[in-house]
Amino acid sequence: MNDYFFLKPFEKERVTLKNRLVMTAMTRNFADKNHSATDMMRDYYERRAKNGVGLILTEGTIIHPSADGYPDVPYIYTEKQIESWKKVVTAVHAHDTKIFCQLWHCGRISDPVFLNGELPVSSSNLPGEGVHSRTKKPFVAPRALSADEIPGVVEMFAHATENALQAGFDGVEVHAGHGYLIDSFFDATVNIRTDDYGGSIENRCRFPLMVFKRVLEIAGPERTSIRISPSRDLNGRLHDWPDRDAILDYLIPELDKMGLRILDISCVHSDYFKTAGVVIRYIRPLWPHIIIAGASLPPEKADKEIKDGCIDLVTYGRFILANPDFVEKITKGEPLNEYSKELLKTLY
Repeated sequence: MNDYFFLKPFEKERVTLKNRLVMTAMTRNFADKNHSATDMMRDYYERRAKNGVGLILTEGTIIHPSADGYPDVPYIYTEKQIESWKKVVTAVHAHDTKIFCQLWHCGRISDPVFLNGELPVSSSNLPGEGVHSRTKKPFVAPRALSADEIPGVVEMFAHATENALQAGFDGVEVHAGHGYLIDSFFDATVNIRTDDYGGSIENRCRFPLMVFKRVLEIAGPERTSIRISPSRDLNGRLHDWPDRDAILDYLIPELDKMGLRILDISCVHSDYFKTAGVVIRYIRPLWPHIIIAGASLPPEKADKEIKDGCIDLVTYGRFILANPDFVEKITKGEPLNEYSKELLKTLY
């Protein structure tokens, strides 16, 4: 039997979990036609909770119809959608597992087909690189958000936070990575604005910090996580924010002063030690609070990252997707099922 440290109880910053194992957010596209969570989704999450996951981050959950970007993804916008998520939360809680709702605005990583013909919005009017993973069409040039619209988008995140807490979620995670709306403000290769939301590092961080502050006001520090991806895979190549370290020098202390205590460093299927691992080692002296990361590290390396003080909670995605009994298998030393795209066709 393997006795992994990350399977032991966790307590820090008023966050208590039965262990340090986090099921990371994974888009599954199995919501119903009204974008509500289904019984299949409830069973899918419950299987992972029952088999030992300490914290579940839901698939990206759309905060407003204008924030959509993928087919058949869930929302947290209407009363019906809130009610549908209550069933998921109750099922997960039955196994002493906590669950955060990941709040998602897709920004330019979208297409008019998901937006009733409207253009996606972004920091600027530059299209995303490559093709949309679901439509297989090149990304369209988005519409730059006007300064007057930004407070309204902040309130979309606030409303979604309130709805998630009403549904019984233990907290929320604001998705501020992977090229989606908030990330498009951080990234100088995307944000070419010349107003108060572009140009300098302080300006590019302005809108993200507005969102984070508003969410924190509602949910509080132990119920708010922020996901960022300053270094990640992008269409098979490494992509960093051009002035990554300089932004982090400004952003991380601001998050600390704001009261944030949970930070999720994501790297999107890339080599953890060349992306998120580098970022974590840079920010750890600035950030003594909770860091979530890992990107499906081998269990022994996950333990070492935690024991070395680099991370606090370790994320697993595709391994848990392919192995609902992930904890049992690694504990017993049994071989894991290999992830394959065929698994995406069902909520296994």
